[in-house]
Amino acid sequence: MSKLIILVDDRADWAAYYPTDDLMTAQQYLTASQHLEGKPMQVINLCRSFKYLGSGYYCSLLAEARGHRVIPSVRTLNDLSHKSIYSLDTADLDSLINKVLPKGIEIAKADILIFFGKTHEPALADLARQLFELFPCPILKASFRKEGEGKGGHWRLSKIRPVALQQLQDSDEDRFAEALDRFSRRIWRKPRARRSARYDLAILYDPQEKMPPSDTTALKLFISEGKKLGLEVELIEKRHYARLAEYDALFIRETTAINHHTYRFAKKAESEGMVVFDDPNSILKCTNKVYLEDLLRTHRIPTPKTVVVNRDQADLLVELEQRLGYPMVLKIPDGAFSRGVFKVKDRNELDTSLQQLFEQSYLILVQEFLYTDYDWRIGILNNKVIFACQYFMSQGHWQIYHHHEGGEAESGGFETMPASKVPKQVLRVALKAAGLIGDGLYGVDLKQRGDEVFVIEVNDNPSIDSEVEDAYLGEELYRVILEEFVRRLEKKRLRL
Repeated sequence: MSKLIILVDDRADWAAYYPTDDLMTAQQYLTASQHLEGKPMQVINLCRSFKYLGSGYYCSLLAEARGHRVIPSVRTLNDLSHKSIYSLDTADLDSLINKVLPKGIEIAKADILIFFGKTHEPALADLARQLFELFPCPILKASFRKEGEGKGGHWRLSKIRPVALQQLQDSDEDRFAEALDRFSRRIWRKPRARRSARYDLAILYDPQEKMPPSDTTALKLFISEGKKLGLEVELIEKRHYARLAEYDALFIRETTAINHHTYRFAKKAESEGMVVFDDPNSILKCTNKVYLEDLLRTHRIPTPKTVVVNRDQADLLVELEQRLGYPMVLKIPDGAFSRGVFKVKDRNELDTSLQQLFEQSYLILVQEFLYTDYDWRIGILNNKVIFACQYFMSQGHWQIYHHHEGGEAESGGFETMPASKVPKQVLRVALKAAGLIGDGLYGVDLKQRGDEVFVIEVNDNPSIDSEVEDAYLGEELYRVILEEFVRRLEKKRLRL
């Protein structure tokens, strides 16, 4: 069982609280190395300052060196010292901040104190907990500023920083004591029995996503099949970013984008040495169609005739008409599930659509229109085909997905089949395209017109839905994917 140590610069800093044998000064901790090293301890660092290379900083640094669990960690202190870092980490909290902070009253700033993830305002409890998960620190002060006036104002986190114990008011001292008591009781609880699983796999998903890469049934199958392979599979959401390092591997089952928390999760998982599908490099390559088009063309992989245009080009319409003819397909670089894709049949539609899309992106892809009754989707993992589907166009529409103005979407039918029934040319082109991205999990979309095969795109987190992509292999499809996680984890373990 871990011993609790509470660190202060001076014992007088603890005068307002009950005496405890767990108290130790920073000087005692820094100099008492021999009888503390290697012993299980939970250190709560309450030093007056966490300035770089100060006593508080060194206490956290040496705690980690001694194998102690310390709050705050050096990483947390470094993150909190640079607004450019914590601004990225807190970007996903923007909607929550504006949901819980008042909009209808004339105030331009607000501050909250957070004690071990707790605050005295019930409406701000979830926000306080998520900030603590991002930056585990005993006492935090979060400052918010409102941009704009009245109800139209928009709240933003302007600063978050540690607070010293002696800076607390009398009422704050009571709240801190209660929060510390709850937190320390959790430390003293009997730890759970060690899991029988060989590895822990986190699946990142968004329960509110309308068109997720995997449906609920598929996620449950990943969990159940994981147990058979010695994997403890747990679903996590973006609010669990601070917990990511607890796992051995990450599987992203949420639509990815570069300016999105999915990319930050992938980057963090990679930096922690975890096995991750899909890795940040694959996300970077696949989510931008401009990059992908250039990559495929450079390696002479067939694609529809494509012109990449920018908003500053002159005589744009005439050039496109001469090179592609009507109808044309316009795409924003980072669209997904057929979103941000438009078909135009004349100059008026072309001009109008280009102006709309240029408001979102400096570059736009314009392609010749290749109509087919279906698109191929070839699922590839580690340069091997794991599933093959034909996705048919939505009824009365030219795409697989038909997005309606109300936000609803409908899709066409599908047929899933063994790879042996897929034309060899389709498989060959799909494998070559995926190989340019990496050795992760990809879905290659292709069109076939006679003997010609064209790559439409390579997806870094292809759909794995129950009774669709798994219609041929069933539960075996989930085992194949999870076995690759296990294989890579075992390979990593042997290298250590």
